[in-house]
Amino acid sequence: MGLEFYSIYNWVKILHISFVVAWMAGLLYLPRLFVYHKENENENKTVTIFKVMEKRLYFYIMNPAAVLVWFSGIYLGHVLGFDTWLIVKIGVVIVMTAYHIILGIHLNNFRKNKQSHSSRYFRIINEVPFFLLFIILIMVVMKPFY
Repeated sequence: MGLEFYSIYNWVKILHISFVVAWMAGLLYLPRLFVYHKENENENKTVTIFKVMEKRLYFYIMNPAAVLVWFSGIYLGHVLGFDTWLIVKIGVVIVMTAYHIILGIHLNNFRKNKQSHSSRYFRIINEVPFFLLFIILIMVVMKPFY
């Protein structure tokens, strides 16, 4: 493979990692916003601020980052080949994407003032992306099924 290939590959890899960082920041921060939103649900002014913050985080940062993670990841997978470790990683990213969608459902429930879950629930689910990221990092760094 020529030098040009490695240049494109490395740039896509750098972009992929950057998009992952942005997406993970959102996946870790949005449930925390939900905790504070739920704990202040009787304060209209505060709730309005949380709704704006949550919406902007989800639609302007998390959604684009998730899409770009997928596109750049598919490119990298195509170039590298889909070894078993990468298939496991993709499976975990699918779960992470489902978690992202679930957060969107919660966001919509907050928007409608119909959120039935407690702040404790959001504190607990806030740990999910860290656990998933840990599995992904094991796959990427250790490549246990290589």
